[in-house]
Amino acid sequence: MTSTAYDIGLDKNPANFQPLTPLSFLERAAAVFPEHTAIIHGGRRTTYRDFHARTRRLASALARRGISRGDTVAVMLPNTPAMLEAHYGVPMTGGVLLSLNTRLDAAVIAFSLDHSEAKAVVVDREFSGTIKAALARTKVTPLVIDYDDPEYAGDGERIGDRDYEAFLAEGDPGYVRTAPEDEWDAISLNYTSGTTGDPKGVVYHHRGAALLALGNVMACSMGKHPVYLWTLPMFHCNGWCFPWTLSIVAGTHVCLRQVRAKPIYDAIAAHKVTHLCGAPIVMATLLNASAEEKKPLPHAVEFVTAAAPPPEEVLAAMKQAGFNVTHVYGLTETYGPAVVNEWHAEWDALSPSEQAARKARQGVRYPPLEALEVMDPATMTPVPRDGKTIGEVMFRGNVVMKGYLKNPNATEKAFAGGWFHSGDLGVVHPDGYIQLKDRSKDIIISGGENISSIEVEDALYKHPAVAAAAVVAKPDDKWGETPCAFVELKPGKTATAEELIEHCRKNLAHFKCPRYVFFTELPKTSTGKIPKAQLRELAKTL
Repeated sequence: MTSTAYDIGLDKNPANFQPLTPLSFLERAAAVFPEHTAIIHGGRRTTYRDFHARTRRLASALARRGISRGDTVAVMLPNTPAMLEAHYGVPMTGGVLLSLNTRLDAAVIAFSLDHSEAKAVVVDREFSGTIKAALARTKVTPLVIDYDDPEYAGDGERIGDRDYEAFLAEGDPGYVRTAPEDEWDAISLNYTSGTTGDPKGVVYHHRGAALLALGNVMACSMGKHPVYLWTLPMFHCNGWCFPWTLSIVAGTHVCLRQVRAKPIYDAIAAHKVTHLCGAPIVMATLLNASAEEKKPLPHAVEFVTAAAPPPEEVLAAMKQAGFNVTHVYGLTETYGPAVVNEWHAEWDALSPSEQAARKARQGVRYPPLEALEVMDPATMTPVPRDGKTIGEVMFRGNVVMKGYLKNPNATEKAFAGGWFHSGDLGVVHPDGYIQLKDRSKDIIISGGENISSIEVEDALYKHPAVAAAAVVAKPDDKWGETPCAFVELKPGKTATAEELIEHCRKNLAHFKCPRYVFFTELPKTSTGKIPKAQLRELAKTL
């Protein structure tokens, strides 16, 4: 690089350059708002002063056990205060936080512990049986710490070497965190679902975590002191980085062990919740709640949703119920949401159905994302902005993962051509907003025509009896593939396959309509998504 006058004698030094890290956000919140409530869990309240002190105790206790830069500390926890503390305490040592998916089986957990070379595991008693079975399979022998949550009413056994509170008591509340040697240092590890083989370990760095956390404030309409309800699992993309985001604005975390309608409505009413996040299944939980479970909202509540595009009917129902839905999109590899449907004031004048159609689009890049394109993966050129031409959604910027742990081939493939390849298919509208049409593996090719399963699902959701729908390809001798719908009906509602097919014909080109409709309770993954690979296999047998 050629030097200029602006380079000579103007070097980085401790006064003008510090590695970006989200750990500084908690330090500031504790210094500026020490008495403000940071965490609510059941009857327990924790101030920012105490939250910060507990994270330092955790870091100190881990450091005394030898945890340092690059060491993995795993946690098997629901959305509890200990999970929040781990998001700060573990990286304070230079260690890397692995938040294990609490819904996975022992074999997958064992793989994750071995692959990450975990040195310690903090486990909630609810999941001690899974961890015990996993540790019986592992090569690693981590320190095991039991977390005994007073809000847990079950009888899970204690399997640890130490109790969590006793472990924290060993630590120093004045512990001075280890600054990352480089903002590129790993801060956390998240494993993908592994539907086509062993899970891949997605590595986040301090820089990306700090920037995505800041991006959440801007993208999700967060002012000072928001009250955030934890309906999104913190094991999923580190809770989309919201454990770090809330410290920026000195917000209050309202913990929730289980996502159920009554506790959600109770928490919103009792704590005046301003924000919550979740997959469409959380919206369904709220909308399908009984009259006894529902409570009036204290104000309009911001609901941030991702995963599959919310059907227009669901978005309209959420607005009527008092929730302002912001649609975001991203992947584990982008720290969670990296695309947001930025709303324009003039769209408020549109009809409800037109507004819902706008909200169903994924949107534009998050403020900290450098570039977002829909590209032809063969030529690596952007597709026309016509809302019709399908390409692959690709990302570039500081909120894209470091790569896959110990998997250079997968990392190289993911970053081919200098872009992160999402595997999602979409279009770009003339105003620059992207809209997903399918996963590349979920597109249905019937008689040479591409059919978006999402488009067919959206049509099905418009039927008043449909609670959930998933459309997959079913092999067909004549057409190659044909759409096959799996439908879950709302309680007390009825519909026939013929009725739903006819309903789709009124909204779609006939070749796009499902030829088969099966009624069933739809399976859900640990993050609330519908596993289409499982349904594709089932469709072959029906």
